[in-house]
Amino acid sequence: MNVGYCRDEILICVKQLLKSKTIKEFTIQEVIELMRKNSSIYKESTIRTHISSKCCVNSPSHHATVYSDFQRVRKGVYILCN
Repeated sequence: MNVGYCRDEILICVKQLLKSKTIKEFTIQEVIELMRKNSSIYKESTIRTHISSKCCVNSPSHHATVYSDFQRVRKGVYILCN
């Protein structure tokens, strides 16, 4: 599944994961596993960086471009913001 950008692929996978969950939380590992299953071209480190930093509203800003896609609710657990 190569939809263009890592962020786009992550968002698709997160939404797919959350459809089957009562509690709308996810872990980075769940996303990595689904992206691997879907034959993603992105490295695990890239996926981790996007979720935990570039796309997380409550993480320190270490990147020129950041997004407000996820919020960390506790260690290793995130929710979708939008």
